[in-house]
Amino acid sequence: MKLTLDISESFKIAVAALQANKARGGLTALGIIIGIVAVITTMTAANGLQISFRESFASVGSDVIYVSQRPWIQTGPNFQYRNRPPLTMNEVDDLERRLLGRAVVNPSMGQNQAVKYQTRIIDNSRVIGTTDKQVIVSNMVPDRGRFLMPFDVEYKKKVAVIGSEIAEGLFGDFDPVGRDFKIGMYKFTVIGVMEEQGGSVFGGPNYDRQIFIPISTYGKVFGNSGGRSNVDIAIKAPSPDAMEDFEYEVIGEMRKIRGLKPIEKDDFSINKLDSLLDAYNSIMGVVVLVGLAITGISLFVGGVGVMNIMFVSVTERTKEIGIRKAIGARRRSILMQFLFEAAVICLFGGIVGLTIAAMLTEVLNQTLMPASLSPAIIIIALLVSVLVGVISGFVPAYRGAKLDPIEALRYE
Repeated sequence: MKLTLDISESFKIAVAALQANKARGGLTALGIIIGIVAVITTMTAANGLQISFRESFASVGSDVIYVSQRPWIQTGPNFQYRNRPPLTMNEVDDLERRLLGRAVVNPSMGQNQAVKYQTRIIDNSRVIGTTDKQVIVSNMVPDRGRFLMPFDVEYKKKVAVIGSEIAEGLFGDFDPVGRDFKIGMYKFTVIGVMEEQGGSVFGGPNYDRQIFIPISTYGKVFGNSGGRSNVDIAIKAPSPDAMEDFEYEVIGEMRKIRGLKPIEKDDFSINKLDSLLDAYNSIMGVVVLVGLAITGISLFVGGVGVMNIMFVSVTERTKEIGIRKAIGARRRSILMQFLFEAAVICLFGGIVGLTIAAMLTEVLNQTLMPASLSPAIIIIALLVSVLVGVISGFVPAYRGAKLDPIEALRYE
């Protein structure tokens, strides 16, 4: 009860002291405001980029394993991957037979091509040869028309499902479905338009610039003689919870298909969304730490300013401290009074800084880059503000609490 009363009384005295010196309190909080704005903007930008990164690779699927010739994140020398034998459609068929009834297996091949409709041309569009199972292993579905069907693949139909950016760039306001256009020198008919996915982030795939055609047609028109073109194999696991065991099973089956001996290393790579997220988190962790270290200097400078002004405040109110001690105030009460004063200054700075940072975040989000202000960042910002105030004000407050009441009463 006594402690609660001391805290309440200390808080009232601290607020009254700040109200009596509004200009000085505001100028002191300025350093904290700048520091909080810098720190929050760094955190919101990093948070927004992480969200965009996840969305950019959303169609990869958290429960899908990809078998490829090379790893997505290449860490070793290039020659050890370059000399690997490419994956073939025969191996896809063999793997599908071995996993029949337990997983969905979808092969794909891709290359960049120019596409044309009348006088409109889009260069470097990503043409992907795939099957009707593409919509099962990914999160993408058509917005208009339909996706590939088994008979499109079986009969090597020259049909295509295009991304929203391709649809807008080639056909404008016209409905693309049913219209013919050229991929390279070959004529295809649009049978569907995919939902808009958004642009790429950090070099990720631009799904809106992709074109899906039957993999059999891809091999026929772009060259797959003898099954030698390199294939990527997407395998949807039976359950997200069984990913680890399923990954070992896929590795084992691929080693059997390729006839690898127990002492031989894998001559293929297993890729999944987790590997991309781990690489991203490692890079962004370093970037955020460096950014916070740099912006943290602003908070340090602000804290020094608060400490300096609190020393001035203690000195100015030395006689007041003597009077309070003479009538029975304890050291704890004096200590809490000045700690609360420093904490309130910094909390005020934190709230103002948070408001400015929220506006800057919205501007960033609308113009330069994705940014997201989460509740966790708001709470951390306010806690950091109070913590800076407590740390900065402790030494001046302790000095005031230790003053001898007689000497303090004599101070002029």
